[in-house]
Amino acid sequence: MDRKEHSAANFVREKLSLIVPVYNEEVAIEPFIRAVEPVISSLDADVDILFVDDGSQDLTCEAILAIAKTHAVRIRLIALSRNFGKEAALTAGIDAASGHAVIPMDVDLQDPPELIPLFVREWRKGYKVVYGRRTDRGEDTWFKRITSKVFYFAFNSISQSGIPANAGDFRLIDRCALDALASYRERTRFMKGLFSALGFKTTYIDYKRPARKSGNSKWNYWKLWNFALDGIFSFSTVPIRIWTYVGAAIASLSFLYALVIVAKTLILGLDVPGYASLITVVLFLAGVQLISLGIIGEYIARIFLETKQRPIYTVDYSKSSINENAEPRKGNLKVEGGDGCILTAVSDVRTLAQETST
Repeated sequence: MDRKEHSAANFVREKLSLIVPVYNEEVAIEPFIRAVEPVISSLDADVDILFVDDGSQDLTCEAILAIAKTHAVRIRLIALSRNFGKEAALTAGIDAASGHAVIPMDVDLQDPPELIPLFVREWRKGYKVVYGRRTDRGEDTWFKRITSKVFYFAFNSISQSGIPANAGDFRLIDRCALDALASYRERTRFMKGLFSALGFKTTYIDYKRPARKSGNSKWNYWKLWNFALDGIFSFSTVPIRIWTYVGAAIASLSFLYALVIVAKTLILGLDVPGYASLITVVLFLAGVQLISLGIIGEYIARIFLETKQRPIYTVDYSKSSINENAEPRKGNLKVEGGDGCILTAVSDVRTLAQETST
């Protein structure tokens, strides 16, 4: 039996985990399950859906637990104790996933479930990461499309590990890449950048991004702006390093301007420029200094967050429904001892929460 036949013969034992972060998505749960269930049932693999509730204020958890009782697909739920943000929720799902590969996707069906078999096909060929690349973003506003292009260009220009343009979190990630990702424990998380920083053999599949099927987006432009800053400051030192060159340029221009003033005064006898030009220069330099201090502050704030070593997320086990018999792996949520406490055993993260029976 050659290698391909051997891989195909062993693939029936493979396990896949769909990771679906949700926040106030009560109405989107059932349409998502209806769309995903026939797709995963056609796969020659064991598939489970792992919902991560990011502190929803509606009945999202109840909707997930109710639908798990009426559908054949295996559904698990991890409920975070509060809203930690999508990046933290995605991290919690990856930590708890027991599959040989995971596929993060949105519950609004803008990540088409029909791409999952195509991801699996490329995975079987030996690719460790298979991501979806959006070829048509007609459902986004023109402003969002333009700012997205600007961000991808800026990020890839200054970061050592660029991210593919028009690629979101929707991708298949092999277990070996996930185990490597478990060591990336920074508190300010930009998952698209972390996925790209991993490396490994990667390919992509083009698709047209459909409209959101239900619910409303939780992202506004202010949140997207801050998300973009997190990505840039987490993966590049250029914003802080550039001020060395800005300072050198301003100092050089100031020196040249001083020589011009001295020359005019000594040779032509002209008066030194007065108050208007002086206050203009002072205000300009003050603005430059404040901008540079702001950028330095962004990096210092991130150092402050990292040094506290707080958990990336905390799980509320009174609302969660996880499979305690799943084979544990590094980064899994698993029972420690017999005292009823759960530990997130990933690197330096230690999240304790009280477990109740589900």
